[in-house]
Order: sequence, then C-alpha cells, then structure tokens
Amino acid sequence: MRLTKFTHACVRLEKPADTGTGHRVLTIDPGNFSEVEQALDGAEAFLVTHEHADHIDLPRAAAVLEASPRLEAWAPPSVAVALKEAAPSAADRIHTAETDSEFDAAGFRVRTFGSQHALIHPSVAMVANIGYLVDGEVFHPGDSFTVPPGAEVPTLLVPIHAPWSKVGEVLDFIIAVGARRAYPIHNALLNDWGTGIVEKHAQRIGDLYGTRYEHLEPGQTVDL
Repeated sequence: MRLTKFTHACVRLEKPADTGTGHRVLTIDPGNFSEVEQALDGAEAFLVTHEHADHIDLPRAAAVLEASPRLEAWAPPSVAVALKEAAPSAADRIHTAETDSEFDAAGFRVRTFGSQHALIHPSVAMVANIGYLVDGEVFHPGDSFTVPPGAEVPTLLVPIHAPWSKVGEVLDFIIAVGARRAYPIHNALLNDWGTGIVEKHAQRIGDLYGTRYEHLEPGQTVDL
C-alpha cells in the first residue's frame, strides 16, 4: 500500500488492483486546508471522520462528487446528509458510516472505531467522529485519540497538534496504540519550529515503545 500525505489531515491510499493493472485509490478527510482536487483525482472513494471544515471541504468535495460518477463517500450521519444536499446528483453514492462497523470502499476493507470528537471546551458542542482502520494497515483517528480495541495497527496517523490536545496526550496516544510506524496528520496550525519540538518528543518516546515515528511533508509518499 502507498500512502501520500496532503496538507493537514488528508491522506491518500493506493494499492494495485486485483486485475493486475491500475490502482485502487481511497482518500481520507479532504478538508479545506488540503489539496482537495489533487487528493481526490482518480479516487474511487473518500472517507470523512467528522464535520469540521478542516476535514471535509463540502463545496469542493461535492463538486468532485458530481463530476466523478464512480466516486463514493462514507461519512458520519450529519456529514452524509450535508454532502447529499450539496451534491444531489451523487446522493446514491454517499453512505452513512456508523461506529463499530465494517464495509468495503474502493476495494479497501474499512473498520470504524470511536464515536465522538475530542473535547475542545465544555462550551464547544461535541460532534460525531469516526476513526477508520483501512485494510488492517492504516488507522486515521480523525480528531480523537481513540485506540481501536482488539485491533493491531501497523501504521498510525497521529494528530500531532490540535486545539483539543497537548503534547503529553499525543505521546500517550502513540504509546497506547503501539503501532510499528507513525506519521503526522493535523499539523497545519504549527510552524516549522513547533513541528520540530513536538516531533522530537514523538520520535524519542516512540522509539522507547517500539514505534518508529517519521515526519512527512505535504505531497510526500511512503510505501507501507
């Protein structure tokens, strides 16, 4: 499987098609900080963890859905409804993702975990959030530190910085999941200095517990 990071929380996953020619492509969280059209170019499906705009750019994603007759989407109920309203011609290709479920998307097997966004502040409304484990390989938690119960996670995408987290919680998440390797997501609010400080901790603590944490720049690709 090949993983490409885009700006902030968006990633693109690719693997060879079963036919032996071409690739299957799945995108997660094409938000408004991300290169939405590029991330969705040639994709057969995309997943959305929750309704915040930095994880789903509704107008741009809806436009791609309507222009791409083979593209499907899975999202929590409120996002699925909003996408159907924004892209009515694609309504039958927009699916509701429920927690603790499994489905196939673009030839990838997807398991869902978690149910809500991490707490920002008691005065900020909580929204639904679903983490996705794709092909038993890559876990994208969205805006949460959900640890998938009973699941081995080889590759963890780590929300490295957010209004709802602190560095200690990021490190505890890496330790708790126990993945072999980890890469950053949700880092658009950090400058290079801040990124370096947090990732230095992630690399050191990850090494202590058997997780190899590596930095990725937007547009950078790794083979898993």
